[in-house]
Amino acid sequence: MSERSEGTIGSSEPLILTSDADRVRTVTLNRPAARNAFDTALYTAAGSALDAADADDTVKVVILNGAGKGFSAGQDLKEMANLSARSAEESGAQGGGGADAGEHGFSVFINAIESFSKPLIAAVHGNAIGIGTTMLPYCDIVVVADDARFRLPFVPLGVVPEAGSSFTIPMVMGHQQANYLLLSGEWLDGPGAVAAGLALRCVPAADLLAEAGALAAALAAGPLSSLQATKRLVRAGWLDAARAARTREEEVFSTLLGHGASKDALDEFLAR
Repeated sequence: MSERSEGTIGSSEPLILTSDADRVRTVTLNRPAARNAFDTALYTAAGSALDAADADDTVKVVILNGAGKGFSAGQDLKEMANLSARSAEESGAQGGGGADAGEHGFSVFINAIESFSKPLIAAVHGNAIGIGTTMLPYCDIVVVADDARFRLPFVPLGVVPEAGSSFTIPMVMGHQQANYLLLSGEWLDGPGAVAAGLALRCVPAADLLAEAGALAAALAAGPLSSLQATKRLVRAGWLDAARAARTREEEVFSTLLGHGASKDALDEFLAR
């Protein structure tokens, strides 16, 4: 087994941990003090780690998980508040529009996970909020712990879905369940994620990585060329639609961020 890291927290702790065993690479989000909330640095490091795994011919399958108490708390709201303030300033100066929602590093990660050509398994425990959930339709298999909880908090934050999830979440869950979760921002638990089609199975938290590892090993037994070709064929029917949805979302997101309900929600968060 080999281990490596990418990016740093401050000047010491790596933002991404990786380890290789039997042609399976485990990529771990490593910002546990922030519950693996994504800021620009983590988006960039995670995107780079996926790109590196995709380019490495010794890797057949990747497992993506999170260090600490949860998978990911979503977008770092402190950074989002800064983006919100800049969006409001630019909107006033330009007479509308505002900052591009992808400028802070979001696009680096989403482009990497969209284009990732090998089997990608997500192992989710604890909270998976925002991008912690919207990345999951881009993963080929999702395994969740019995303590996993999912939330799409875009309406409560005064914005709209991201990462093409206005298309991908209904595609995975069906319209009724997806509409409820996207419009309400309510929580979904691990068994509910399986019932809704977001995950393959729910296991005890202590067994999560072993379960993901067993699935990865089974996939890694196949030839890489066939794994990649099959994934490409499966995704061909929906990836263009997801990208089109993402474009629509980002156009609307940039008009809402930093205004009205979005500003109020972020101000309230910062006040706490």
